[in-house]
Amino acid sequence: MTTTTPPITLDDVRDAAARLKGVAHRTPVLRSRTLDALVGTEVFLKCENFQRVGAFKFRGAYNAASRLSPEQLARGIAAYSSGNHAQAVALAARELGTSAVIVMPEDAPPSKRDATLGYGAEIVTYDRYTGDRVAIGEALAAERGLALIPPYEHPHVMAGQGTAALELLEEVGELDALITPVGGGGLIAGSATVVKGLHPGARVIGVEPEAGDDTKRSLEAGRRISIPVPRTIADGQALHTPGELTFSVNRRLVDEIALVGDDEIREAMRFAFERLKIVVEPSGATPLAALLTGRVGALPRRVGVIISGGNVDARRFAELCASGV
Repeated sequence: MTTTTPPITLDDVRDAAARLKGVAHRTPVLRSRTLDALVGTEVFLKCENFQRVGAFKFRGAYNAASRLSPEQLARGIAAYSSGNHAQAVALAARELGTSAVIVMPEDAPPSKRDATLGYGAEIVTYDRYTGDRVAIGEALAAERGLALIPPYEHPHVMAGQGTAALELLEEVGELDALITPVGGGGLIAGSATVVKGLHPGARVIGVEPEAGDDTKRSLEAGRRISIPVPRTIADGQALHTPGELTFSVNRRLVDEIALVGDDEIREAMRFAFERLKIVVEPSGATPLAALLTGRVGALPRRVGVIISGGNVDARRFAELCASGV
């Protein structure tokens, strides 16, 4: 009989938490009576928009980068990302005294590009609709002798992302469900590993933009499905296929995937700003959009939500919140 060893375990997430202590922020958990009343349940918002670099991605990037050997760190780090992982790797590299080269799409949000440069990284651009960022990143790393840290397809990255859910449960206790955004699947894979490891009966729900439903299709098919690169305001979720490692976790542990439209994401961003007094980027707002629209169906009594990031500049935020009204 053969068995398949999962790429990460609850102990891996706990180990990542110890490594991140004093380096990553322990982000706040917000409550809102208005939100609770609207959705008919108790909601606990884990606000990773207050994390370093403005998103949960710093957790995984630093956990992976800090494990590189001195020789690897001396040569530098490579990554590919639409923005948040780019910033996270750039900052992790700076913290660890090394350099970073990031492959980013030409149409990446200017605020994310500027922040990545501000952390000291070099940027190499590509066309996300015609280019293969994985192939470009791997070739660049091989050519320059750099250690490649992908945005989700890496056990240490996945374990680092799971520390957000671990902190949430430590602070608020047992939850009946956890809702997270889904892009490549690293955040939900790490989070599901924690939730199912501590409270097996809890539901784990992912949320994707309607145009980028690759994980939903893949879970329904029982195998990874590729779609055309989606066009959505949720740029952090504009991916065409789930990661192989992340899907191996999510197909076992994720209970369902909900979909939300761009207009619903905008409304969730407005709600977060006007009622919760926080700025949330489109990808970070998808779980809140699913709650507000009822896309996740009947909810249990205590629900956790990971607000994954808040990296959106003032002009873009105003444009998004003003449109679709």
